[in-house]
Amino acid sequence: MTRAKVDTIKSSVPARLDRLPWSSWHTRIIVALGTSWILDGLEVTLVGSLSGILESANGLRLTDPQVTGAATTYLSGAVFGALLFGYLTDRLGRRKLFLVTLATYSIATISTAFSFNLLSFSIFRFFTGVGIGGEYAAINSAVDELIPGKLRGAVDLIVNGTFWLGATIGSIAALVLLGHHLPGHLSQKVGWRLAFGIGGGLGLIVLVLRLFVPESPRWLMLRGHEDRANDIVSDIERHVSKGHPDTLPPLQDKPLEISVRNHTPLKEIFSNMTGENRSRSFLAVSLMVAQAFFFNAVFFSYGLVVKKFFHVSNDALPLYLLPFAIASFLGPVTLGKLFDKVGRKPMITATYAAAGFLLACTIFPFAHGSLGPRGLGIAFSFVFFIASSAASAAYLTVSEIFPLEIRAFAIAIFYALGTLIGGVGAPILFGFLIESGSRPAVAAGYALGALLMIAAAVCEHFIGVEAAGKSLESVSKPLQSK
Repeated sequence: MTRAKVDTIKSSVPARLDRLPWSSWHTRIIVALGTSWILDGLEVTLVGSLSGILESANGLRLTDPQVTGAATTYLSGAVFGALLFGYLTDRLGRRKLFLVTLATYSIATISTAFSFNLLSFSIFRFFTGVGIGGEYAAINSAVDELIPGKLRGAVDLIVNGTFWLGATIGSIAALVLLGHHLPGHLSQKVGWRLAFGIGGGLGLIVLVLRLFVPESPRWLMLRGHEDRANDIVSDIERHVSKGHPDTLPPLQDKPLEISVRNHTPLKEIFSNMTGENRSRSFLAVSLMVAQAFFFNAVFFSYGLVVKKFFHVSNDALPLYLLPFAIASFLGPVTLGKLFDKVGRKPMITATYAAAGFLLACTIFPFAHGSLGPRGLGIAFSFVFFIASSAASAAYLTVSEIFPLEIRAFAIAIFYALGTLIGGVGAPILFGFLIESGSRPAVAAGYALGALLMIAAAVCEHFIGVEAAGKSLESVSKPLQSK
């Protein structure tokens, strides 16, 4: 492919964005963009909460492996969507793609409500995953490029942590829609379909909000649209300063000198990841694989575990997921600021190690029947209060440590690797472990998850990158910089 003519520009766009104080404008942007994790949490929890119904005559008569297999289908779609839309996000822009990905999710989720057998359910779940996978790449890159550097850690963790807000909503929705106390005695046969329909409807509402989100000025700068980038930043500055941009803090960084081009060749992308940034790539894989296996092993299978080993009824499953989800959301909200104040390396190391150790502490009691369903729920709530911050920090790390030109695609690649190795395999593995009816077998699966988290903590300790309070461009120099 013939490259476009190269020009050189100097831009203060990154420095102008990083100097801004938090404002109502930033809040609106986070509400419009951060909802992707709420929707993902809603999706995952709905399937977990509805697993019993999906296996019954009121659902689709699925088996345990088929339910967990549907989770694998969803994650496979997410891998495909992340890679496809991640590449296009760097090539075509953040804004275009985060509109397309959300529309894909919404349509596929509404279609899931009309599933009539395993095949149709799996196909719709696949395309729902395609939309969500694309969201991870498009949204993480857009959020980090619009948020001031000094607040990026806390904001990113809270935004990623809203996955659990979605999980909470999903648990409550499933509890209400499957209950027999509603007027007219809303049946389980209709309730599970309404649950998926509501998720898709929420996605369409958020899509409207996103129409008012601008393109990333940093991405526009790379493509040589300096005037448009400056116009967007000037508009942001007017909103933040309430019409008095001269009162904003002075610029801390010098203008960035870059060569303009229309795209970054794939050869250069992989050369950077496997060459100059080889250790960072290894770190990203370690963090993403560990958290993907950890979460998918425990959370995707939790509803089946309490049903199989504790004989919890289908209607009661959401009650067991609800405290789990609430604790997991409160973790990033409570600990998020420490990732900016204490630093990335110590906090990521500590949260990964602590999550692995706490999960390991549940293995023996669960395997020997010492923990009841309530005790297991309390234990897992403590585990995921910490683990949810660790998982969110994995996405934060990947979005910070690679150059601006390849940020979205880097997120997509490492999300895909983590999901394929840790996410797709975990639901399949646990489906068979649970079906075996053996507590020690399931406990062995938990042990593997704990070991992966502790190993990732060791990697972070030795090769982690400290990015707290720094601009994205100082953490990883753009490929096009002079």
